[in-house]
Amino acid sequence: MKLLTIAIPSYNSEDYLEKCVKSLLPGGEDVEILIVDDGSKDMTPEIADAFEKKYPGIVRAIHQENGGHGAAVNTGIKNATGLFFKVVDSDDWVDLESYRAILEKLREFAGGSETLDMLISNFVYEKQGVKHKRVMRYTSMLPQDKLFGWEDTKHFRKGLYILMHSVIYRTKLLRDCELELPRHTFYVDNLFIYQPLPYVKNMYYLNVDFYRYFIGREDQSVNEKVMISRIDQQIKVNKIMVDAYDLWKIPNRKLRKYMFNYLEIITVISTVMLIRSGTKENLEKKRELWGYIKQQDLRLFHHLRKGIMGRTMNLPGRSGRKISIAAYKISQKVVGFN
Repeated sequence: MKLLTIAIPSYNSEDYLEKCVKSLLPGGEDVEILIVDDGSKDMTPEIADAFEKKYPGIVRAIHQENGGHGAAVNTGIKNATGLFFKVVDSDDWVDLESYRAILEKLREFAGGSETLDMLISNFVYEKQGVKHKRVMRYTSMLPQDKLFGWEDTKHFRKGLYILMHSVIYRTKLLRDCELELPRHTFYVDNLFIYQPLPYVKNMYYLNVDFYRYFIGREDQSVNEKVMISRIDQQIKVNKIMVDAYDLWKIPNRKLRKYMFNYLEIITVISTVMLIRSGTKENLEKKRELWGYIKQQDLRLFHHLRKGIMGRTMNLPGRSGRKISIAAYKISQKVVGFN
């Protein structure tokens, strides 16, 4: 068994894939790199096959019909032989020194008596054309240098959440919670984080700037215009999160609060994107989304309306626009809109 499986969902990634894979190869025989070619129409399949041929036993190329990012992650989980599992998008990369520190820590837990469910590290927004790179750190919220549970976490302030870039899961945990991401849907990284959370008991935070999240391209899924054009997929993810759990029944108070806050920010993002598009059709979709939440869980609906969320509902007037802008700025922090 490998120590760590790293899945790289890849679709038309010929311009980025090589940099990504090369940053992961220093993991050596401890690491399994699964390049999941999701029906690419460029040189991605050939690049993947070339890496598999050059690094047998480390790199594996998996080719499938196009199913979207979620389908590629599903394939990674299904084929993983590593004790732990990480997703690295094909246009991102990792920091070498941090990578070594993470592998050393995973080896400790692999050989120890304590079970690690989720390892958390920092990530860096590698935004094109920006000299000062913003780093997402969790030092004020999570204990360091020890295994901890949800009861040991501190308050997560608005705009700072555990995201896909921050996380390495225990592979069996992902299978135990039967995580199955929807096909042909963007923004499923939120489900990848959210759905396994109630299964996570033991965490470890390593304060290293490991993951490099490349943003700033006009065609990227987190570009605001692109996100508005794909708003139906954002709404789909939002609704799946609403339906995933009855949050009132989550026994751990701090986990419950964190999941409420995470669902809130995803609904903020959906709401703000619908508002910013300015179309009559999308304003109707905003009403429909909130109507869906109200129908599914009236108590949740009222809970969400109390926060910044509910105030984004009342758009008319200067105060409404101010709230909308404030909500958008929080959304920017989470998603890193271009």
